[in-house]
Amino acid sequence: MVTIDRPHTRNAIGLRTISELGEALDRVTSAGAAVVVLRGAGDRAFVSGGDLKELAAIRDEEGAIDMATRMRRLLDRLATVSIPVIAALNGHALGGGAEVAVAADIRVAADDVKIGFTQVQLAIMPAWGGAERLAELVGRSTALLLVCTGKTLTAPEAERIGLCDVVFPRDEFEAGWKELASRFAAVGPEAMRSIKATIAAARPHQHPSLESDAVRAFARLWLSEEHWNAARRLEGRRSSVA
Repeated sequence: MVTIDRPHTRNAIGLRTISELGEALDRVTSAGAAVVVLRGAGDRAFVSGGDLKELAAIRDEEGAIDMATRMRRLLDRLATVSIPVIAALNGHALGGGAEVAVAADIRVAADDVKIGFTQVQLAIMPAWGGAERLAELVGRSTALLLVCTGKTLTAPEAERIGLCDVVFPRDEFEAGWKELASRFAAVGPEAMRSIKATIAAARPHQHPSLESDAVRAFARLWLSEEHWNAARRLEGRRSSVA
C-alpha cells in the first residue's frame, strides 16, 4: 500500500511529494506486489489537490510546465503499471486529488466522501491527465459538465455515473477495500498482468500525445491574474475558517 501522509496539508501534492510517490511506486513494483492500493492518511482527505502554498512559488511558464509535466507523467506511469491499482478514497478527492483518483484502475470510496474536479474555482484546468481520463470514464458531455462547473459529487453520485466503482459505508470501508484487494491478488500475477494488458490495449488509460498542449494551456492559466486572485480569495476563506 502507498499512503500519501501530509496531514498538515490534507494530503496535498507538493513538488517533493511527486518525487516521493515515484519512489514509492518503484518500491512496490520492484517488490513483485500483486496489486497497488493508493490512499491518503486519516479520514478527511484522499488528496485535497495541489499544495497551493508551496506551488505558489512557481511564477514562470517554464516552472508551471515542468510541474504539470512531472505530475502528469507520474500519473501516466501509475495508470500503466502492469498490476491493478486501487484508489482507496478514505476522504475527499478534490481538484488534483480527483486527477490522482482517476489514474487508478479502480476507485473504492467511503460513502461520506466527495470527489470533484474543482480546478475551475482557481481559474485553471486539470493538467495531470485527469480531464482525459474523466472523459474516458463518464463520457465527453458529463466530463465537460463536471470540469467546467467544478461540481462536487458525493460518493454514491459518483458511483452512479461510473466515476467511483465501489462505495462502502464508512464503518465498512477499511474491511471493504482490503477484501477487494485480496480478491485481485488471488487471481495470480501472470493472469492479472495478461488481463490488464488486454483491457489496456482496448482502452488506453494514458494519452501522451495530448501532454504538450494540455500542460501549455495549464501554464497560461496558472500565470494569469484570474488564477492568483482566485488563489488569494481561497486562502483568505481558509484563514477565516481557521
